[in-house]
Amino acid sequence: MQVIATAGHVDHGKSTLVRLLTGMEPDRWEQERRRGLTIDLGFAWTTLPGGLEVAFVDVPGHERFVPNMLAGVGPVPAVLFVVAADEGWMPQSTEHLQALGALGVRHVLLAVTRCDLADPEPARQQALARIEAAGLGPVDSVTVSGRTGEGLDRLRAGLLRLVGALPPADPDADVRLWVDRSFSIVGAGTVVTGTLAAGTLRAETELQLASTGAAVRVRRLQTLGRDTPEVRAVARVAVNLRGVEQHAIGRGDALLTPGGWLTTAEVDVALRGDDGATADIGERPDLPRELVLHVGSASVATRIRPLGVGSARLRLARPLPLRVGDRALLRDPGRHRIVAGVDVLDVTPPELRRRGAARSRAAELAALTDAPAQAVAEAVLLRRRFATTGELHSMGLPEAGEPVGDGLRVHPSVWRELLDSVRVVVDQWREDHPLESGVPVEAVRRRLRLPTIDVAVRLAGAASLPVLDGRVCAPGRRAALPAPVEAALAALTAALRDAPFAAPDAAGLAELRLGARELAAAVRAGRLLKVADGVFLLPDGAARAGEVLAELPQPFTLSQARQALRTTRRVAVPLLELLDRRGVTERLPDDTRRMRTAST
Repeated sequence: MQVIATAGHVDHGKSTLVRLLTGMEPDRWEQERRRGLTIDLGFAWTTLPGGLEVAFVDVPGHERFVPNMLAGVGPVPAVLFVVAADEGWMPQSTEHLQALGALGVRHVLLAVTRCDLADPEPARQQALARIEAAGLGPVDSVTVSGRTGEGLDRLRAGLLRLVGALPPADPDADVRLWVDRSFSIVGAGTVVTGTLAAGTLRAETELQLASTGAAVRVRRLQTLGRDTPEVRAVARVAVNLRGVEQHAIGRGDALLTPGGWLTTAEVDVALRGDDGATADIGERPDLPRELVLHVGSASVATRIRPLGVGSARLRLARPLPLRVGDRALLRDPGRHRIVAGVDVLDVTPPELRRRGAARSRAAELAALTDAPAQAVAEAVLLRRRFATTGELHSMGLPEAGEPVGDGLRVHPSVWRELLDSVRVVVDQWREDHPLESGVPVEAVRRRLRLPTIDVAVRLAGAASLPVLDGRVCAPGRRAALPAPVEAALAALTAALRDAPFAAPDAAGLAELRLGARELAAAVRAGRLLKVADGVFLLPDGAARAGEVLAELPQPFTLSQARQALRTTRRVAVPLLELLDRRGVTERLPDDTRRMRTAST
């Protein structure tokens, strides 16, 4: 299937052509049929020669209903542009053409109607010239009469050529179904309709509501009046939903692939004229700061901040599911004019705080305008430093950078800078904390603004900095302890060599001027073994205790162990508990112990 929208001035015969082609009445309201004036979107479909199904979105032509027209054209890839032979080019022809140019619609068939009332050639030549001047042409054209049916076969052939030139849709893409109609059916519940431009919808699958993030489930699907378990783009589709009331979803909302889209209320954009050229709106003194952004079927009040020639920052009144590369337009509803087309360049733009930041940002955006998607992804990653593949995908960007664990990717130049920075952090930490063997990994993460601990560990490894006991250390070096601490440790070491288990008490440690920080540094450096608070032995103290206790008759009591070790209860109790935890000894129900390696 393909979907085609109509466009053109009011009363030039758009609905008449749709009615002739499909045999269906596109005007849904009684008021529209009574007045002969399309007010809202109409929908109809037919099968062209060769079996190709085509759905039509019929849009109003009156200037009062341009927002409705834009809602219908926004998600549609091709347009049937209608001009009457007896009236020729008219004001709304111009605004509709400007809208198509701003939205980037390049697949157009011109139909000159009422050829039974006037020679169609002058109107055809005039319209073709206008369309080509707007950057949409040259386009195919046909002449037709809605009253007599003359040229209807030419119109069908032209439509076949039009849809034959359309690029294929991606059925595997993430779904973003812009809602153009919402209603309720008794016994079925909420139903929404829209043009599925990419992706595939399936019954009994879950979608996400763009406006609230709520999960909704597809109950049934229908296309061209037929129930179906699956709909592939491009298609007109009606979706019967569970999990949402009809009043909670309406035109301008969207159904999304869960987790696949980023909703944003602030974007940086390139501005285009209706001919596709760069538009500079910063020089317009009459430009209001609040416009309306039209994208898909949505129309959202938007404050605009020009950044430079051809670029601006948009702040939306409500978040929308947007991606880099989306096309939209800005309209001034007060003056009934289209201000500019919009190319979305960044959906997570940086804050502009410093003086001159807007000018600098404009230069960055100028480099991104018309750049390949890969280059945009690299630029966004460079600014963000880290991003997951999923985050890049939700922005509409391809995979970029290098993997660094935890699903994160980093720009190569950022990683190179971080490798230098982490070495500087370690060196500076050693100067500021001489008693510590290295920098706590968490401190490295905070100082370098790294996203996770795992990334900090990977960064240390890439910089050839070992991570020991949760600290990033300088390679191949033990902690350099100050001379007074080294002297105190030498004295303590000598005493413990003579009496390995006679750990000095608090007074003895204080006499040696070994406080808590000095003792902790000695433990980290592997110079002492901490048995318990205030109890320190040489590093091989536990192993030597095991050797002594193995010589005792098994099992043995605490008193027997204390005597064999020639130490006090203050030392023996925590030392035995340490040996229990290490599996060297085993505590029995009667509070005696035995060596785990001894025979039972």
